[in-house]
Amino acid sequence: QVQLVESGGGLVQAGGSLRLSCAASGIFFSLYTVGWYRQVPGKQRDLVATITRGDTTNYADSVKGRFTISRDNAKNTVYLQMNSLKPEDAAVYYCNFVPARSWGQGTQVTVSS
Repeated sequence: QVQLVESGGGLVQAGGSLRLSCAASGIFFSLYTVGWYRQVPGKQRDLVATITRGDTTNYADSVKGRFTISRDNAKNTVYLQMNSLKPEDAAVYYCNFVPARSWGQGTQVTVSS
């Protein structure tokens, strides 16, 4: 059974940083394109960063230059380093395959101004 578990969210002041982690079990993460998505209540879930099996990365314009997606294949984990956080980055963040499969619990990121 494939399971993705997100962690690392929290409360941070604007301008601060957080690193999110997504640990996979039941699958070799390195074989897939993986993304970080985020969702604000009442709005659609948006894809903000992706990393391919060849480690090519891509970012939404809203996070480009501030967020970095990476992976540690030995740990079967994907990360999202978020710097220079803004209040509009506040959301529940999810990791998933691209295209997405079933969703996990996500991790809440709150940014105070």
